[in-house]
Amino acid sequence: MRIEDYAVIGDTETTALVGIDGSIDWLCLPRFDSAACFAALLGTHDNGHWCIAPAASPIRTTRRYRPGTLVLETEFTTPEGVVRLIDCMPVRGQNPDVVRIVEGVSGRVPMHMDLVMRFDYGLTVPWVRRLDGGIRAIAGPAALQLRTPVPTRGEDLTTTADFSVGPGDRVPFVLTGGPSHLPPPDPIDAEQALAETDAWWREWSDRCRTPDMHREGVLRSLITLKALTYAPTGGIVAASTTSLPEQLGGVRNWDYRYCWLRDATFSLYSLMMAGYEAEAVAWRDWLLRAVAGAPSQLQILYGAAGERRLNEYELDWLAGYEGSRPVRVGNAASTQFQLDVYGEVVDSLYQARRAGIPADPSALDLEMALMEFLEGNWREPDEGIWEVRGPRRHFTHSKVMAWVAADRAARSIEEFQLPGSADRWRALGADIHAEVCAHGYDADRKTFTQSFDRPELDASLLMTALVGFLPASDDRVIGTVAAVQRHLVRDGFVYRYGEDSQGTIDGLPGGENAFLPCTFWLADNLILQGRIDEATAIHTRLSGLANDVGLLSEEYDPTAKRLMGNFPQAFTHVAHVNTCHNLAMATGPARDRADGLETVL
Repeated sequence: MRIEDYAVIGDTETTALVGIDGSIDWLCLPRFDSAACFAALLGTHDNGHWCIAPAASPIRTTRRYRPGTLVLETEFTTPEGVVRLIDCMPVRGQNPDVVRIVEGVSGRVPMHMDLVMRFDYGLTVPWVRRLDGGIRAIAGPAALQLRTPVPTRGEDLTTTADFSVGPGDRVPFVLTGGPSHLPPPDPIDAEQALAETDAWWREWSDRCRTPDMHREGVLRSLITLKALTYAPTGGIVAASTTSLPEQLGGVRNWDYRYCWLRDATFSLYSLMMAGYEAEAVAWRDWLLRAVAGAPSQLQILYGAAGERRLNEYELDWLAGYEGSRPVRVGNAASTQFQLDVYGEVVDSLYQARRAGIPADPSALDLEMALMEFLEGNWREPDEGIWEVRGPRRHFTHSKVMAWVAADRAARSIEEFQLPGSADRWRALGADIHAEVCAHGYDADRKTFTQSFDRPELDASLLMTALVGFLPASDDRVIGTVAAVQRHLVRDGFVYRYGEDSQGTIDGLPGGENAFLPCTFWLADNLILQGRIDEATAIHTRLSGLANDVGLLSEEYDPTAKRLMGNFPQAFTHVAHVNTCHNLAMATGPARDRADGLETVL
């Protein structure tokens, strides 16, 4: 199936991808980065899936989320009648649960269930035995229990069932994960769990404070961010999946089930604008715990609980999504040096103060330690925002974000009467600013460039105005935006860098597709320049890429007209929220992140 054919359900500790055909093809338990027990997304049905659907092919299938929730309803219209499949993951109790309820709407519809349980990313076939009201599967440390009133049978290492539903019938299925060394957990009541899950999400959504303009789309993006939050720690993972390719058949297939520091500023900003202070505090506190230690050991990404070792390896038994291999687990980018994250961390702490989030004494200590390290190391080359696997360079965006760190450190001292020397960090910022303008700007072409004293362009340069490095009205910013539009926009979408530099810059063969967050950044720049109609057109185009239930991935293939990359993607949904807010503010002066949150809240 195409990526957009999936919807996500989750319990704020992990997620599952549910296809429009009624099949759950991706589920990792007990948390986002655990080994999958359903891995058909990256292989075949033999690698694990759970399908409940009409026995005969439906004439029509529609689906929706219940308003303000992550409860998914898929409605199948068949020659025999209409049936509804309701899917949710109750907010985590002792164990993770997947609740599926089949509801008869009209007629009498024959239904069929296939359950293929495979542990360790589709590799291991479990031992299955019957228990009261269902079955239990065990392999090594992991166990799954299925409970349902429907009789099941085993066929060719698959658990199957046939049943039918008429008007008003409701047939429950509950799949529960847990450790294999413990006894099976007590069964939960599916109907009660559904009602409680629905109420929990509605209460959360009712707290959303966002302009009426684009409210529905903004709320769906915020719900998606909440679904990608690991509740025990507050960390927000980049996506639900690993190895969904940036280009079909290509090798740019990465594991995004981890927490990127880069997302800190964007996520905090989005959550705070919408009034979700508790989530912002939890993310800030996760950040402080994760990065605690020597500043020289700062990583660009961590595990959901702050783990540092994210060793990358390949799963050679999986065929890959539509044959795109390798399938990777872990992410070697965790060991890279990326200068920009220092700016993003310091900026996130500054934005938290501006939003009135209660201060944490350790935040200032961390900030000053990071600044002292940055002061002595900002001149070093790095791997850059796109985590290139080629040689280190002096990336212009990285230096701009180093300036952001100095600027926000000085602002924090001045605006909040914090201890320290604002003049020290102002002087550092001035040095970085001068270096960027001298070596990162091509005066002949009137544009900033990807790296110092080189000609390539890069969409990350769109951040120059968004973080306040230069005003949007500056000729150098205007020229850069124009250059991006001329050279990096194809079919109305922004690519991260030019085709001629893809293999050179990231050290990998093949190409990629349009990068959706960068296209939102272009819209933000146009808003800041007062070009509202152009920005609105871009926003409308991007919003139209969301699938039928409002979800977006990382990239888009304009030729095949389909979403690509890991899904759903937090970075894209954050960018969507921010652009919606900027458009809502467009009747007054649009604001960048350095200009203060009080104009938005």
